[in-house]
Amino acid sequence: MKFLQQKMKQIDGKSYKAYKSLQGSYYFSNYHLHIDYVQGDPFAAPSKIRLTIPRKYQEIDQSWLETERRNTYIEDYMARRVQQAVFKENTHVKGSGKSGMVAIDGPDQAILKRSAVKLTEDDVTICLSVGLPANGRRINGKEAEKLFFKAIPSILQHSIFDLKPEDLTNSMQLADQHDAIREKMKEENWIAFIANGAILPRKSGVSTKPLNDAVPFQSPKENEVSFEIPYRDQPLAGMAIKKGITLIVGGGFHGKSTLLEALEQGVYEHIAGDGREYVLTDPSAVKVRAEDGRSISKVNISPFINDLPNSSDTSTFTTENASGSTSQAANVMEALEAGASTLLIDEDTSATNFMIRDERMQQLVVKDKEPITPFVQKVKQLRDELDVSTVLVMGGSGDYFDIADNVIMMDRYVPVNVTNEAREIAKNHPVEWPNALNEFGSWTNRTVVTNSIKNKLGKKAKVQAKSRHTVMIGRDAIDLSLVEQIVDDSQTRMVANMLKYMAMHAPFKEDLTLTEWLDHFEKEMQQKGLSFTQKNQEQHPGDLAEPRRFEIAAAINRLRKIKID
Repeated sequence: MKFLQQKMKQIDGKSYKAYKSLQGSYYFSNYHLHIDYVQGDPFAAPSKIRLTIPRKYQEIDQSWLETERRNTYIEDYMARRVQQAVFKENTHVKGSGKSGMVAIDGPDQAILKRSAVKLTEDDVTICLSVGLPANGRRINGKEAEKLFFKAIPSILQHSIFDLKPEDLTNSMQLADQHDAIREKMKEENWIAFIANGAILPRKSGVSTKPLNDAVPFQSPKENEVSFEIPYRDQPLAGMAIKKGITLIVGGGFHGKSTLLEALEQGVYEHIAGDGREYVLTDPSAVKVRAEDGRSISKVNISPFINDLPNSSDTSTFTTENASGSTSQAANVMEALEAGASTLLIDEDTSATNFMIRDERMQQLVVKDKEPITPFVQKVKQLRDELDVSTVLVMGGSGDYFDIADNVIMMDRYVPVNVTNEAREIAKNHPVEWPNALNEFGSWTNRTVVTNSIKNKLGKKAKVQAKSRHTVMIGRDAIDLSLVEQIVDDSQTRMVANMLKYMAMHAPFKEDLTLTEWLDHFEKEMQQKGLSFTQKNQEQHPGDLAEPRRFEIAAAINRLRKIKID
């Protein structure tokens, strides 16, 4: 502690680069400070530090570590407390650039495994970003002392050293409840559960917080289930969506897409008070949409598209500029290749000719002249042959009535089961379908040639997440703006790290299939944590969050001119 103060006095007024001499570890009265990375300029990306609190200074209850989910939820709670303390703390540190800035990679509404806080039996580690103070480009040692000896201890004092026992208990109990709901979903073959009283709408298109005065969700009686979960006096009741084909219908602005969006986000758990804390979806559910202009590399889209006029081989289809229908076909097949067991589709973001072809159009444009087999003719085969369920928002066509297992109509944000009515309509107004193939078809397990990624890196071998929806690999940008189930910038940073890992540190002599890479990434994250892609896993990994295998695959699949065998 005194050694750090002495160093700051020695470098006061010197060139900013003299801050590099501070890198290392220092012992304070009740925590250890590790300065892992020092920024090269007061205007550059901030410095990275870790604060490790041994258990003798912060009690660590063994029950917090009994399950992986409990561990994650307690870490999430601690990160939120630090984030709150950072927001409240005015460092009063003066200087140019980022001087005095303190930040943690804090969570939003979803509870993700992240690296900002690490809890073990022995200690708690907090990862922060800080702006080292400067006057111009000269070190301001006095302000640096204020940062390290006043501001940071104050943040810890109002967060980690002031944890509220009731909140810790609530976090742990929510973890157990989510485990219980997920276990019940497996037992009953539900792909989703939405609790009565849930608040599905969000405040706005840019806010993840619940909408005030929204209509609380109430399950139709035909779909309502009730079951016991821990720490509740009453059973938890709500709507269960079973495996199969579920249609969400209704007029415009009645809540169809809002319900589907809640299901999209239900692959992640949410904090208490979010309104969707008891809205859970199959973790292997993937939102599929049209994506005009995306690149496709050797994807087998033949179950949906065949006999193109230009004689392109749709069993290994490649394009730099996909149409709406070819992109949506590729998105379906890539999701299946990555292991999706549920598809979520909204007609508003779909290619019409991929989804349906009505009877009149089929009479005018006969099957021999139409290379697209619409999804409506394939969704039943997905269910029956591959055990892949579909939840589909459809407000403009009744062609799916014949094959739907469940039809939910949204009426002013209130769901109504209209399955029997839809079947009666289908019976009274039959649709003549052209003969479809008896089998769905198959996807190809493609092999990723990692050298094709490495060749894009350039001399600096740089891969960087520029935003939640953009990864730069060398000079090439991967556009993830239409990959709708990325919910955190830190997930994208982790994806970027994985791409570099594939290119530079692949531990395999031979190239792997895409599925094998996804399996490997999941195993490494499970066994080694989110820092497994870093050379020095002990250093600051504090701005990462766990992505799903489907979003990792999405980034790989959207890398232009990647070589796939």
